[in-house]
Amino acid sequence: MTDAVNRFYNSIENAASQSQSSLVELFVYFLTVEAGQDCATPKQVGDCFTSCDLVVPRNVGARLSEGLTSKPAKYIKANGGYRLQRHMREALSKKLGAEQVTAQTSATLRGLEHNIPEGGAKDFLKETIDCFEAGANRATITMAWILAVDHLFAHILNHKLIEFNAALTKDKGVKLSAIAQRDDFTELKETKFIELCRAAKIISNDVRKILDTCLGIRNSCAHPSGITVKNTKVIAFVEDLVENVVLKYEA
Repeated sequence: MTDAVNRFYNSIENAASQSQSSLVELFVYFLTVEAGQDCATPKQVGDCFTSCDLVVPRNVGARLSEGLTSKPAKYIKANGGYRLQRHMREALSKKLGAEQVTAQTSATLRGLEHNIPEGGAKDFLKETIDCFEAGANRATITMAWILAVDHLFAHILNHKLIEFNAALTKDKGVKLSAIAQRDDFTELKETKFIELCRAAKIISNDVRKILDTCLGIRNSCAHPSGITVKNTKVIAFVEDLVENVVLKYEA
């Protein structure tokens, strides 16, 4: 959560001049809108200050409680914590400005990041999301594809090598007779790799369709072209691959 809340804080215009009360509101916004939590507790809000190397206000709980009865009210109680009143949430969204809209829409991506265990894959996804937030949409798509395919390589090597090699042996259009190590996968075209994963029943037909679609998008983005890659397409691309490949198949 530390990286995500720091990215959020850095996206706030004139963050250093914000009062502690304003930052409490903003961190509740981060926790419940950006991070997608049901509610924000006083401790979690305090942890946001700590993660951003800021002094934690005294009586965070009291500040939040006072916001329940302020005119107009700032918060509502929910599931043992606090959520922003609708008018407050909308006001903060406007206050955060156009740049923060990108951060809002990438909240799901940062949520996905927290679902991945510590290690190389998580670090790679962090850099992929950094590319997105820097506006490098083509790079984001290319890196997300690399992450998903590499994850499938690991899954096959560790859990499905016999099945994959059996499908490979039956395919008369491939010269490679068997996979023994990760580098062997580079001998296969990506379209053929996806086809073999399906033939070996490693992936479902729905996942095959997702991979085929994503490969087409990756191909368009990996070479100079006149296409425009919108944020919404990038987000859908990364979500599809992380949720349906990286988080679905054990590496």
